Amino acid sequence: MSRKSERLVNLTIALLATKRWLTKTQIFSAIDGYEGEADAMERMFERDKDDLRNLGITIEVGSFDPLFEDEVGYRIRPDNYKIDIDEISSLELSLISQATQVWKGAVLDSTALSALVKLKSLGVDSDLDSLPSLRPHVAIPQENFSVVVDAIAERKTISFFYIAADRSRQSRVIEPYGAGTKGGHWYVAGRDIEKQGVRLFRMDRIDSEIKEQGRSKSYEIPSDFSMSDQLKSPEKNSFAFLKVRRGKAHRLRSVSTIEEEGDEWSTIRYPYLRESELIEDVLWHLDDVQLLEPVSARESIQALLREIVSAHG
Repeated sequence: MSRKSERLVNLTIALLATKRWLTKTQIFSAIDGYEGEADAMERMFERDKDDLRNLGITIEVGSFDPLFEDEVGYRIRPDNYKIDIDEISSLELSLISQATQVWKGAVLDSTALSALVKLKSLGVDSDLDSLPSLRPHVAIPQENFSVVVDAIAERKTISFFYIAADRSRQSRVIEPYGAGTKGGHWYVAGRDIEKQGVRLFRMDRIDSEIKEQGRSKSYEIPSDFSMSDQLKSPEKNSFAFLKVRRGKAHRLRSVSTIEEEGDEWSTIRYPYLRESELIEDVLWHLDDVQLLEPVSARESIQALLREIVSAHG
């Protein structure tokens, strides 16, 4: 983990574990990595808040006494990390657990504990037990996830091979802006150097090791960028209904809800982000999957199949 990523994790832990608002002075004193003149630390802290926001972590700003305008404080509510296990699929649970591997190690790391000890010496109580945890624990390595998080924090360009809509393997180079999960899949968003625009990439379609390239701080994340906006589905329907042959399409099943079980086919409710991705997922499984709804996607698949038949006789 890079030095900046370590500082971000320790900042998150400190703001989660403390029982009160933390001032900037307390944060700078307790967390290693905030160095230099006051203005430099201020700028570093503002960038760190932006980085955490891009990773879906919101730092609340408030006052110690609403009647007086004293120094503002900062905190992260543990409630924001409570997860209803009953409402997520097995694959979503696995993906979240991958991310918590870094979290779990960071909480037990001496530098993180040192930050809480320093806060204690400043008269700020902390509660390590208040830090969010996730059970059951699923250990699945995901090196690419760590590379993406580090690259976002360091403002470093990354490159990888990506399976495109036509199933071709394409080389992509992006300036990563943020990462997030929806519908059981992790996504990374950033400015595609070749396309000259912001693009969204599903991480399970990255077909290589993700590599960092160039120098740190080689770009800036736009102030109006929002990962949550990138993950908002433009489609009216966020679920599709599929018939899946028994014993096939395990990945689709793992993120879906079983609606009906039959001897040969199962009907499932499958979450999707964009209709174009839904079409690709269905076509990938050939005749082992039949799309029932939405009708618009089914008609698009039929049109594509007619084009294929026409092109190849």
